[in-house]
Amino acid sequence: MNYWENRYQKGDTGWDAGKITTPIKEYIDQLTDKNLKILIPGAGNGYEFDYLIKKGFKNVFVIDIAETPLNNIKKRNPKYSSHLIHDDFFAFNDTFDLIIEQTFFCALLPNMRPQYVEKMKTLLKPKGKIAGLLFDFPLTEVGPPFGGSKEEYMELFSEKFYIKTLEKAYNSIKPRENKELFFIFEVK
Repeated sequence: MNYWENRYQKGDTGWDAGKITTPIKEYIDQLTDKNLKILIPGAGNGYEFDYLIKKGFKNVFVIDIAETPLNNIKKRNPKYSSHLIHDDFFAFNDTFDLIIEQTFFCALLPNMRPQYVEKMKTLLKPKGKIAGLLFDFPLTEVGPPFGGSKEEYMELFSEKFYIKTLEKAYNSIKPRENKELFFIFEVK
């Protein structure tokens, strides 16, 4: 737990784009049901949360193991402090219509990926979806971020999810260009 808090305290947050990234923003722009119950795990500074609130979504929640980024979100969105959950994602229980994935999966040790898939399935309501970005570069021992491939993700998720979309992101931010896959998986 202290690992992530320490990184925020030191400002060692190279993954933080400082705003919502284009692929996630454009996906959110297509959502029409403002009543969706949405979770953003490992949200960091939560720019996706800010954007969803600005777009009129009120049933949005963030979970993070580090307190500093949650406090940052709270400062920008004081009315939504009860939507900010300081907890271990894997110990958390609730259900959601949609989970937004943005740099959480790639921060987990690769041996935790099957556990991630199982947890996502339990957190989603029937027909629930997980959508967002996964890195597309060779998996190495060094990380985070840890990479992966389309083939690996297909194998990992396809038993518990329908693969609706899993394609190279055409609108990634410059530092992540040609290194991201945009995906939408629906729980089976």
